[in-house]
Amino acid sequence: MALVVQTLSEQIFTLVRDRIISGSLPVEVAIRQDALAAELGVSKIPLREALVRLEQEGLLTSQANRGFFVRPMTASEAEEVYALRLKIEPEAVARAAALATPADHKAARDALDALDRAAAEDNKSEVGKLNRAFHLSLVRPLGRQVTLQIIERLNIIAERYVSKHLEPAGRDDRAHKEHSTLLDLWMRGKGEEASELMHAHIAETLYDLRKEFENDKRG
Repeated sequence: MALVVQTLSEQIFTLVRDRIISGSLPVEVAIRQDALAAELGVSKIPLREALVRLEQEGLLTSQANRGFFVRPMTASEAEEVYALRLKIEPEAVARAAALATPADHKAARDALDALDRAAAEDNKSEVGKLNRAFHLSLVRPLGRQVTLQIIERLNIIAERYVSKHLEPAGRDDRAHKEHSTLLDLWMRGKGEEASELMHAHIAETLYDLRKEFENDKRG
């Protein structure tokens, strides 16, 4: 297995991104760069580089003379992100199923097992990240770097919405069943069936999110 070495800037980028996704950084308050840099034990220069990258990833916004803010989750963004996923991800999963090796099968199985453990332990800070890892494991055998990068970026933006989607009781169980069936189809090379289930899986999540945003407005 290749060793992945992250630069300091990349490590900061990952740490801050995880805090945004987990909701530990508030939405309506400017990020206190001095305090965050001190907490992470780094200077403001690599932190600012990471914040600029996170703005480019669509997780932050910046305002002149005010700094960086976490982008709020919105119904319109959910519609856009999930519509793009529906256009790209199911087809990529179908094609990857035909190319996947036994090593790819093991990687996907391990990714789902890790996700299931986190869900069973109610480890909400890890579930979104591991859900993304599982979804990416189903398209990685395709070997198309641009496609993988686009799907990964969409899944990163979607991560906060996954957490919101899983808030109502019972949805963890439904997600587990869908993921297990999806993996089984994919490992047996049933690409078209896996694609159809992935499309339904993403579409159902979007449908649930629409209802949740509607309820938020009423509340």
